[in-house]
Amino acid sequence: MPRPTTSGPSQRMLRVGEQVRHALSETLQRGEIIDPLIENAVVSVSEVRMSPDLKIATAFVSPLGAGDAGAVVEALNRHAKFVRGRVSGALRQMKYMPEFRFRLDTSFDNFARINDLLKSPEVARDLGPDAQIDGQNQDNDKDEK
Repeated sequence: MPRPTTSGPSQRMLRVGEQVRHALSETLQRGEIIDPLIENAVVSVSEVRMSPDLKIATAFVSPLGAGDAGAVVEALNRHAKFVRGRVSGALRQMKYMPEFRFRLDTSFDNFARINDLLKSPEVARDLGPDAQIDGQNQDNDKDEK
């Protein structure tokens, strides 16, 4: 009987995803991809999600120092087969080399947006005088003890 797919990724998927992330980061750090968009930006790989069969690796990247992050992600997708070949040496223990797909990582933007919402006067009013953002209450409690 097949297992339900509603659960999160398996330990194997997480472990392989982390190995792929390290190998991909090293390849991007060495600057082996010859493309002006990629050469002029520092590309940070925040997460790699593997498909259940480990044949597709979706890499979430954040281009730093690039004007158009979407263009950098498109350039990475154009060079995905080249990246696959360069990463294969570091991942030779895998039975199949995964196909790479690059996506823009928007988690940092989401975190910043949520932080701004929590600091807004409307939310601060609803939280009351006892609850403060940024852990200021915790520091005050330590001083009183």
